Amino acid sequence: MTKTATDRRTALAWLGAGASLPVLAACGSEARAQSYPVSYSEAEWRRRLTAQQFRILRQAGTERAYTSPLNDESRRGTYHCVGCGNRLFSSAHKYDSGTGWPSFWRPIDDGAVGYSTDYLLGYPRTEEHCADCGGHLGHRFNDGPQPTGHRHCINGVALDFRPA
Repeated sequence: MTKTATDRRTALAWLGAGASLPVLAACGSEARAQSYPVSYSEAEWRRRLTAQQFRILRQAGTERAYTSPLNDESRRGTYHCVGCGNRLFSSAHKYDSGTGWPSFWRPIDDGAVGYSTDYLLGYPRTEEHCADCGGHLGHRFNDGPQPTGHRHCINGVALDFRPA
């Protein structure tokens, strides 16, 4: 067995043993350190959101692939932040990425989402968050379609779809 395979296996065992809590706290810390136009106490966020929405938006969680009904949503409309109502994505920019999460090749406008770097998996990823409340939405990858080449891989539970 190679040293890399051993290191990876050791890291996965370490994370599975509960040592991931400090690492999880680092996920999205850049986004949470900023101030946003929409801001509530933790207690108020818990009151306003379901347990799953709170886990995704406020604790940078991830829903299981293929569990969101919005993954298969094909009607015309707009996707808003479930936490604050900010307009995030248009159905005109949605596509089937085959990943199991609603995916878009661009946000509705340049100011709709913000970005930070998370190291949850041990390497840098571009975390995507709502520009108005800082809620964790998902991640942006550079394997999407043209014209942007981006895939905004978004947790469906973080979105509120409003048909046109």
